[in-house]
Amino acid sequence: MRRAAWIFLLIYVFTIPWEYSLDLGAPFGNIARMVGLLLLIVAIPALLQAGRMRTPNLLQWLALTLYLWFACTCFWTIDSLTAAGKMRGYAQQMMILWLVWEFVSDQREVRAILQMWLAGSWVLAALTIADLSSAAAITTGQVRFAAVGQDPNDVARFLDLGFPVAVLLLDQEKRWSRRALAIGYFPFGVAAVLLTASRGGFLAALVATIGCAVVLFRSQFRVVLHGFFALPLVAAGLWLLVPHETLGRLATIPEQLQGGDLNQRLNIWEAGWRAFVSAPFFGHGVGSFVGAAGLASIDTAHNTALSILVEAGICGLSLALAIVAVSIHSVLQMRGTLRMALLTLLSVWIVSSLVGTLFESRTTWLMFGVIAVAARLTTQPRTSFIPLLEPPNGLMDDAKIVRAL
Repeated sequence: MRRAAWIFLLIYVFTIPWEYSLDLGAPFGNIARMVGLLLLIVAIPALLQAGRMRTPNLLQWLALTLYLWFACTCFWTIDSLTAAGKMRGYAQQMMILWLVWEFVSDQREVRAILQMWLAGSWVLAALTIADLSSAAAITTGQVRFAAVGQDPNDVARFLDLGFPVAVLLLDQEKRWSRRALAIGYFPFGVAAVLLTASRGGFLAALVATIGCAVVLFRSQFRVVLHGFFALPLVAAGLWLLVPHETLGRLATIPEQLQGGDLNQRLNIWEAGWRAFVSAPFFGHGVGSFVGAAGLASIDTAHNTALSILVEAGICGLSLALAIVAVSIHSVLQMRGTLRMALLTLLSVWIVSSLVGTLFESRTTWLMFGVIAVAARLTTQPRTSFIPLLEPPNGLMDDAKIVRAL
């Protein structure tokens, strides 16, 4: 049973980056939601069969507390219908934090999770590049491209998070086939990010590139040297692949930073701030940002912290910041390439959260889950367990339980 749960977990992680590109509609939802439900159906009996579960760490307790606080805000939310949907969504997104913690037992399994994450990012990049030759793109002359069913800004953010994952696998993998998968993601992922024409995504990609370069320079100098000589060829390929109109939109980044409205984000943030001031401590309730700020239904906060402030108040933001702080502290306790790669991952996520609402993403909670497990394996050699049920008739002795877990 546990083996089946592990297989479903790998499939689940693989589908997360490109989940919105395969949506079967109600009542099934997107591919990640469907696989996640199957995973839960298998994971819970697997735990009951083992009779024990891993003791949650501080990060998981904070995530549970945050979820419960979100649930409390449903009592005073100004949009109860949206709140119900948000709570179901948060449960599905945050469960990956527990699942990774419970079913990942060693470094080999951490690498397997990272491999599936990177493979899913490859799919997202391929779908984005494929949009370049779609009939809609050719007939309308569009400038921004993205995987079907996804927003270009979200695509860029998810692709950016794949770069630190690739560099970590490049350092740890010994097989050339898998190393090639990691190396190839850099030009492939960069091309896809450029095609989205996401200015925030481009800046986050720069942060990822700098962090990855530092990691590679310290541990894979020959790869850096080869990459340096390959730069002209890669640059020429990107110049031929990416439409010049798309590059022109990215070229407006300095103008937007100096005196622009950041594509109307400043107006949204101003409206959100006014909404926060009117209910600073407890917020207006989960899912209420658009209504509280008086925005159009298609708008979003475009800022993770502001979204939480408006919906859950200072209390909610304090819990969210505590989750980030604990994750940073956990990474700082690590050493070498692992610490640098995960710090880069967190840095990319923080930069992306300045212009996006990322706490509502499965990728965010997958990141926190990977960090929690990596910290456990590097700083806590022994793991404690919570007993659930006694195995019937001595079905499993302690040694078998430990091996299963």
